[in-house]
Amino acid sequence: MKEKKKILRTCVVTKEVCEKKDLIRVVRTPELNVIVDTKGKANGRGAYLKLDKDVILLAKKSKALDKKLEIEVPDNIYDELLELLNGQDTK
Repeated sequence: MKEKKKILRTCVVTKEVCEKKDLIRVVRTPELNVIVDTKGKANGRGAYLKLDKDVILLAKKSKALDKKLEIEVPDNIYDELLELLNGQDTK
């Protein structure tokens, strides 16, 4: 049986190429809202981040998501990413 092709994406902070399933997508929707896309299929301009506390905090400090999405990313998005990370650690 043929092996499935691995989908690769680049983290906007670390520039590390990882499998899509190991990253989280943040999206600027056409309505100019910023959301965390846990399914990876939301419509809009997306940016990928490694789900790691240091990476999320560095993204906030360096405004990497703001630059990639071309919009100011609200602080609650970073809080939501950190909550996702904490939820993942308990599993």
